[in-house]
Amino acid sequence: MNPERVHKGVMGLLKWSFKIPGIKFIVTNLYSYPDKGLHTRVMGLNFDNPVGLAAGFDKDAEHVDELDALGFGFLEIGTLTPLPQPGNPRPRLFRLPKDRALINRMGFNNKGAQNAVSRLNKRKSKIIIGGNIGKNKVTDNLSAHEDYLKCLETLYDSVDYFVVNISSPNTPGLRELQEKEPLTFLLKTLKKKIDSKKTKKPLLLKIAPDLEYSQLDDIIEIVKEVNIEGVIATNTTISRNGLLSSNKILDSIGQGGLSGKPLKDRSTEIIRYLSTHLGPDFTIIGVGGIFSPEDALEKIKAGASLIQLYTGFIYEGPGIIKKINKALLREFKQ
Repeated sequence: MNPERVHKGVMGLLKWSFKIPGIKFIVTNLYSYPDKGLHTRVMGLNFDNPVGLAAGFDKDAEHVDELDALGFGFLEIGTLTPLPQPGNPRPRLFRLPKDRALINRMGFNNKGAQNAVSRLNKRKSKIIIGGNIGKNKVTDNLSAHEDYLKCLETLYDSVDYFVVNISSPNTPGLRELQEKEPLTFLLKTLKKKIDSKKTKKPLLLKIAPDLEYSQLDDIIEIVKEVNIEGVIATNTTISRNGLLSSNKILDSIGQGGLSGKPLKDRSTEIIRYLSTHLGPDFTIIGVGGIFSPEDALEKIKAGASLIQLYTGFIYEGPGIIKKINKALLREFKQ
C-alpha cells in the first residue's frame, strides 16, 4: 500500500479508537515507561524521558494526545510554514525494506502555522512540544528570514522550543541557507526576536548529514557566536551510497531525502564531532537510524542529550520507545 496513505489511516484509526472508553488507558499502560530516573532537564526544560518523535511524523499537531500515550518524552511538530502548502506531487514517500529506510520528498506539506496553533490549544497532553519551522516554497532565500519570523511569532505561546529547518533536501534552494553568511543572519534575526520576549524559548538548528567537516566547523562557529541552545543532528541525506536496494528501484523512486538505518553511522559521527568541539554541556538531539536500544545508547554516548525516532518508529512500532527507555534507565543507574 502507499506509505503515505497507510500513515494517515493508522493515525486516524488510533485517534478514533481513543474515543472508546478505556482504550487510552490500555495503550498508555502498554507502551509508556514512567520512571523518575528517566527525567531529563535540558535547555531549561523538564523531559519525562529523553526519547522524542522527530519532525515530519505529525506535521500539523493532529495526534499529540495519541502520540503522548505511546510513551514519548517530547514531540516535534512541523516542518510548519507561514502559509499552508500542499507539498510536492504524490507519490512522495517510499519504503526501502531491504535497507530499513525511507525516501521522502514531501516538500514541507502542511496546513500552516496558525492551523497548528489552533490544534495545540485544544490538546489535553502536557508533553513538551518542539516547533520545527521553515519557509514557504514560493519565498525566495533573500526573504526567508521573514517566513521563519512569522512562524516563530505565530507558534511562540504554543510550543516549548523552536527548530530552524534549513536542511531539508526537498525544498529547492533551502540548503543554500546552511552557508555561513545567510545562516548567521537568519539565526541572529530569530535570536534577537526571542530575546525581546518576556519568556525566552530555546532555539535549535537542524543540520544535514551531507555537510563537509569544513561546513560543520562553520556551524560550530556560528552556534557559538549566536549562542543558540542546541543542534539536531541530523536531517535526511541525499546520499545513496551502500544501499542494498537495486539501482532500478532507486531510479524509479528518484530524488528525496533518505532516512533510516543507512544514516545511523554518519549521524553518530556528526554528533561526536559537534560534542567534541562544543563541549559535553551543549545540547545535541541525536536522530538518524535508531532502531534499537543499542542504537540509542550509541547516540547518547557520542554526546546526544536527547534522541528522536522517525523511521525506526515506523519499522519497529511503538514498542521500541519502551525498550529504549528501559535500556537508558539501566545505563543511567550504572
